[in-house]
Amino acid sequence: MTVTTSTARPPALDSAELAGVLAEIAADARRRRAEAPGEQPLLALDLVRRHRLGAVRVPLADGGAGYTRRESFALFIRLAEADPDVPHILRLHYGFVEELLRDPGAYADRPWLAQVLDGRLFGGAAAELGNRAGVYTFDTTLVPDGPAFRLNGRKFYSTGAQYSDYLRLVASDGDGERVSVLIPADREGVRHEDDWDGIGQRHTGSGTTVLDNVLVHPSEVVSLPFPGPQSRSGAQAQLLLYAIAAGILRELTADTAELIRTRSRSYSWGNHDESRHDPQILQIVGELSAAAYVVEAAVLTAAETLESDDASLRASQVKIGVEEIALRAAGVAFGALGASATRSAQHLDRHWRNLRTLFSHNPTVFKARAVGDVVVNSASLPAVGYF
Repeated sequence: MTVTTSTARPPALDSAELAGVLAEIAADARRRRAEAPGEQPLLALDLVRRHRLGAVRVPLADGGAGYTRRESFALFIRLAEADPDVPHILRLHYGFVEELLRDPGAYADRPWLAQVLDGRLFGGAAAELGNRAGVYTFDTTLVPDGPAFRLNGRKFYSTGAQYSDYLRLVASDGDGERVSVLIPADREGVRHEDDWDGIGQRHTGSGTTVLDNVLVHPSEVVSLPFPGPQSRSGAQAQLLLYAIAAGILRELTADTAELIRTRSRSYSWGNHDESRHDPQILQIVGELSAAAYVVEAAVLTAAETLESDDASLRASQVKIGVEEIALRAAGVAFGALGASATRSAQHLDRHWRNLRTLFSHNPTVFKARAVGDVVVNSASLPAVGYF
């Protein structure tokens, strides 16, 4: 993989540089939708690398941009507005950076933070088809081979892995214990199959990663944080999904407003000859705008709790609270535009498909039950990475 990096510090959240990068990512997403719907967001990821957007949380003193938690989630929302696949691809990368910042001593023997600052991206995979979610046993194995190890198995839901420079992969060792390795993504024996066929988030690389007798050096066997509320890593990962939803709603609102603004056809039984002045149509756009604002506000408020013991609870409450709002908004938009909104060239269906895919992660019915148990019975949330 060819990586182009920059020696400059990552851009500030309110900078013209960042605005320009986001505009370029959005323009490329529009081009690909219109001209090459199967094309991957490689330009966007090159921009992420060159402008070191993967290092925004690294402190200023260490060469990063020093974003707060809230500021980083504001960035995720804006990235999702430009192209929702991009922050989804980077979801594990940002989680790994938080782990580095929380416990730098755990990786003192390997300069991973320097790699982040140099624009490298970290992905990975844990899930395997056929295994129960949240049960930490794996068919992927890491076994000794002389002074080193060999890794064998198949991973699915490998979001971002095919675009990454390094992969953190979870396996079972010879004793059946959970173990994690961190290796170059292009190591011999690693194969990425671009077989993700979901209805949404189609270019996130969320399909299969094959591990065929992959060499792993002892220094590449790394610690693995305890999953769930205690580590707060799950809250970061879950809340990032809802940040993507907030960005999608911003784009949905903008798309709908632009189509109404430029629409020449109206209804003979409507309230005005121009849709842009029809009060009922304007009401729909107002509702979309409000939905986008509410979801964004919920995400940013919860982001401020990510260092607290309530992080997983707050992230779960966001999902429970905003899912119906977001999915309803994606359907309501069609009511403002009529049959023309269903034309394939408009691509408006992508917003609902992407939202539905995001919210299908970790079903709300189980999260709501778990939160209810906390509220009524002072129970603890499940100790898994889905919270």
